[in-house]
Amino acid sequence: MGIGRREFLLAGTLGALGMGTAPVIAGARPRIVVVGAGYGGATFARYMKLWSPQVEVTLIEPNTRFTSCPMSNTVIGGLNRLEDITFPYRYVQAGVDRFVQDRVTGIDAARRSVTTATGRTFPYDRLVLAAGIELMHERIQGYDRVAQERIKHAWQAGPEQTGVLRRQLEAMPDGGVFVLAIPTAPLRCPPAPYERVCLVANYLKRAKPRSKIIVLDGNPDILSKKELFLAAWKKHYGYGTDNSLIDYRPNNAASAVDAKAMRVSTEFEDVTGAVINLVPPMRAAAITGLTGARTGDNGMWCPVDYPSLESTVVPNVHILGDSILSNLSKAAALANNSGKLCAYALGEIFAGRPPDPLPVIASTCYSASTERTAFHVATVFRYDPASKGMEVQPGSGVSAQENEADFRYMRGWAHNIWADTLGLPPGYRFTNRV
Repeated sequence: MGIGRREFLLAGTLGALGMGTAPVIAGARPRIVVVGAGYGGATFARYMKLWSPQVEVTLIEPNTRFTSCPMSNTVIGGLNRLEDITFPYRYVQAGVDRFVQDRVTGIDAARRSVTTATGRTFPYDRLVLAAGIELMHERIQGYDRVAQERIKHAWQAGPEQTGVLRRQLEAMPDGGVFVLAIPTAPLRCPPAPYERVCLVANYLKRAKPRSKIIVLDGNPDILSKKELFLAAWKKHYGYGTDNSLIDYRPNNAASAVDAKAMRVSTEFEDVTGAVINLVPPMRAAAITGLTGARTGDNGMWCPVDYPSLESTVVPNVHILGDSILSNLSKAAALANNSGKLCAYALGEIFAGRPPDPLPVIASTCYSASTERTAFHVATVFRYDPASKGMEVQPGSGVSAQENEADFRYMRGWAHNIWADTLGLPPGYRFTNRV
């Protein structure tokens, strides 16, 4: 069973990775356990089996369906529905040896075994952790479980977050204030908070024109695509004028919340809103802490050896996507491509060959500015052994300005990465309008 032409084309960065044919494994059948079926884990599991079918792959995921964080802002802004960005796991399930709907509760790195909430144990030769991020609600005073029922972060997409925040926005009276609190970097998808501002403003402009958005940004400035976001805010939402829909306040990290009073507090002020969207600080997924891999940046993120994405502190454990300590943006495209890079590297390792010492990885990220315009940034990275980091390569770039073509490309990008990650068949019927 080799990789077909369609799978090869979808891989995107394989040529840069030096992939030719699938590695052939000699000897015993290696066992891989993958924790998390998001953009990194599902992609890894699929490509591991495509390229090295002799490997036994067990994929463990607690959710019954996949809900995409990319494009979830279009749901909050009323351009798509939640079901438009939600997909079945059945195609991924068909491509691996074992798909386990369960939650991992324990990892014994010395004995190389994983335990789940239902009491099952899965031995492994290699463990791949692709569980994303952990949100640190405890860093915000008052953001307890009761407060979380009313005040949503919507940074992990799904009906209890994305869906609820959308309904809250719809129920907000005209003239109400939407408060968005952004944590300090690093965070999952740095452009996403500012895209959310755009799409919420786009909705308010049409449906609740007397309302406004207050942005409490814990960072000193807009983290990504700054000039493009500022241009969009000025052009469409009156930013910088007395009639601005957007009130942007940098260096203003949320420190406390009062869910009853619907109030967010910072070091400088208290802000009240009809709807509060509070995104807490984040770190590598909790599951990485169980292995001891979360040691970088004062125990917040996971350092890795880039050619194989193996943890630098825990042997035989590989980290994908958002949990990595890196200058790479924590983005879906990079998680997807890191899954392919790791699958290739492990195939080579199992075959007794070293993986590519100079791997290349690429990312493209789109942000919508209105219901018909968007812009993008595309970046190519190559591993530099001297710095032991991923260096930006020539040819990387960003849109000159928002445009309708990028809006159409954004939709196509979403369809392609969903299909590639989840193994959706040719002709799969996507329902999203945007």
